Order: sequence, then C-alpha cells, then structure tokens
Amino acid sequence: MHHSTNKELILAIMVGTAGISLLVLWYQKDKTHNGQGTAAIFQRRQLQILDKLNELLANMEELKEEIRFLKETIPKLEEYIQDELGGKITVHRISPQHRARKRRATAVQNSATSNSSEEAESEGGYITANTDTEEQSFSVPKPFNTEIEDLKLDILLQKADHLRMTQSGKMESFELLCEHKEKFKDEIEFVWRFARAYGDMFELSTNTWEKKHYANIGKTLGEKAITRAPLNGHCHMWYAVLCGCVSQFEGLQNKINYGHHFKEHLDIAIQLLPEEPFLYYLNGRYCYTVSKLSWIEKKMATTLFGKIPSSTVQEALRNFLKVEEIHPGYSLLNYMYLAKCYVDLEENQNAWKFCNLALSLPTVTKEDKEAQTEVKAIIKSLKRAYSKFKSYWDLLTAGREMEWTLEMQRLGEAGPSVAVRPSRPNPRSWEAESHLGASISFASY
Repeated sequence: MHHSTNKELILAIMVGTAGISLLVLWYQKDKTHNGQGTAAIFQRRQLQILDKLNELLANMEELKEEIRFLKETIPKLEEYIQDELGGKITVHRISPQHRARKRRATAVQNSATSNSSEEAESEGGYITANTDTEEQSFSVPKPFNTEIEDLKLDILLQKADHLRMTQSGKMESFELLCEHKEKFKDEIEFVWRFARAYGDMFELSTNTWEKKHYANIGKTLGEKAITRAPLNGHCHMWYAVLCGCVSQFEGLQNKINYGHHFKEHLDIAIQLLPEEPFLYYLNGRYCYTVSKLSWIEKKMATTLFGKIPSSTVQEALRNFLKVEEIHPGYSLLNYMYLAKCYVDLEENQNAWKFCNLALSLPTVTKEDKEAQTEVKAIIKSLKRAYSKFKSYWDLLTAGREMEWTLEMQRLGEAGPSVAVRPSRPNPRSWEAESHLGASISFASY
C-alpha cells in the first residue's frame, strides 16, 4: 500500500478511535447523571408519598373528631329545629377547641391542594405559609339564621365590658369584638379591649397551641395600642399582662427580657391609673416572685444575661395591702398572697387573719380554687407551728424546757435551743391567734 495511503488510514483509525472514546465517556457521564437524576426524582416521590400519608392520617383524625362532634350534636338537632319553627333562635356557640379543629382541617386541605401542584410552584415561585399570629385564622363562625348586630362604638364597648364580668361571658365578649374588628380596628378604646379579650381567651383555653396563639396576637394588638396611645393606662396595663403570657413559652433569656417589659409598662400604667387595684395586685405578684429567687438563681441569671430585677417580700406586701385599701375584698388570690407574705415575715397573727378572709370568699375561677387549696395548706402549717410553740410554752412555764428539747431531738427536729431560744412569747398574742384560728372551719379536711 502507498505510504500516503497508509498515513491516511492510520489517521482515520486514530480519529475513529478518539471518537469512540469520546462517545464512551459521554455515555458513562450521561449514565451517571441520569442515575443521580433518577435517584433524586425517586427521593422526591418518596417525600411526596410521605406527605400524602401524613395528610391522610391528619384527615382521619379530623374526621374522627367531626364524627364525635356530630354524635354530640345530632341528639339536640330536633330540639333546635323545633325552636326554629317556633320562632326562637338558639345560638349554639362553638368552643375555641372546636374552632381549632376546623382550622387545622382547613390547613390540611390547603396543604393537599398545594402539594398537588408542587412542581409547577417550585419552578414559578415560592409557596408561603400562614404564620401562627395571623388574626384571620381565628375567625369567629357565624350561627346560621342570625345576623351580626350593628352597634355603635360606645354601646359595643359597654356590652363587651359587661359580658366579661363573668367567666362564661368572656368568650361571648371576645366573639362580639371579633365581629366588629373591621369596623372599629382604628379606635384605640376598641383595640385595647380587643387585646384584653385575647388575654381572656388565653386564660380560658386549655390547649397549649391555642394559648400561645392568643398570647401572641394579644401582644401584637397591645403594641399597636401603646404606640398609638402612649398616655392611655389601659393600653400599658394589658400590654404588660400579655408580655407575661407570651413569656411562658420562651426560654430563660427571653423570659427575663419580657420581665423587664412587663415591669416597665406596669409602672407606666400605675402612674396613669393610680386607683386601679389590678395593677397593684400584678405588681405585688411580680415583687413576690422576684423576692423568692435564690441567691444562686440571681447570680447565674446576672452572669448569663446581665442585670436582673430585684425586690423584697415587704415591697410585695405593700402592693397587696394597697389593693385591699382601694378595693376591700378584691379577690381570694390577693388575700392568699397577703397571708403568704405575713408567713414569710413571721407575723402569724396577720397570716391567720387573711387566711380567714380568703376562705370567706366564693371560688369563681380555676385560679380561685387553686388559691383556696393553698390557703388551706397555709392554715395547716400555721396550726402545726402553733401546736409546737404552744407545747413549748406550756413546758417553759412549768420549768420543763429541757424536756421539750429532748423531745424535739428524739423526733429529729431542731426545736428551740436553750442557748439561742427567742425571748418568751407574749401569751396574749398567741391567744389572739388561737381565737382567729378557731373561727376558721376545718370541716373540709
């Protein structure tokens, strides 16, 4: 074969070999890429299937809740229809928990719709979720065959104030304000009452998620109120309260920050509303809680977060006494804290007095019942202390003090030491306390 022909053949073979090599490399690369792409698609499909399963489980739970609700409602349907036919309109109010179930069902339905068009959305833009502080997510359902009563602002505020005077009326007051929020959202007297209503719903709710929701929205409304009306004491008062509500769901540092906000706006509110007993009660609670922090807790908080507030039991006592001065018999809780302050200050006679007054008041709220239980525990503690001291006094007057000391040592208690014992007690003082104690009924335990 001609030499030039050989060169051309060799060149052609080299070019062909290079082309085949490039083709093989391209194929391997494409295969790897397609394999990764297939794995990514497979993973995405798996996630979609998991999402669908989660939605299905959520829907099943919601369906069970709705069935339970229907079982409770259907027996009353006949009575309701009879009332309707008879010209009576019965409004069946829906609890916050049921509204939450309806809201979650709606959220799941919306989630299912958005997942079905996930690929289109991911190419064209972003899907944004509603935050847990959007007011519209807690819209109040309207009972059928009823119309929202169109009220003037002053009439609406009077009605809302009157309704919340009872525990059962607080929810009605909240719903009434919700129905008129669009009309009066720029009226400051409406806004702070609306914030207060969210605080009431926080108190009434037993669901943690709902409590957090109510607290956050209420605090946002409170911020709006104090910004627009910085000289309105009610705005500062309810903003302080709602800061305290929100702090329950925060970490230690945020709790301290909210504590500063609480005290700052509480002090402003006291300056603007000097005759409001609720403010002094709140201030007393704050002072008492801070005064009970141990030295180690204060030192750790100061080291980690800087300056923290300080207070004393005496300061707390002054605030609780101010409440009683402005409004005698203000609340069972105020009497309980007065008794606790006097116990801490070792003024047992006054502690007996306020325990007695606390038990004379009716229990209206859950907090009242808890306070009553604590008052009874204080009384038991006072009775034990009185019994021990009375025994010591009897032995002391009989010249048998050493016998008391030995008995206390046998029981594993310190007892009054001969070397460091207090001065002899005034028997009249303890007789007075005994008289106060005898006037309390112990039939319940």
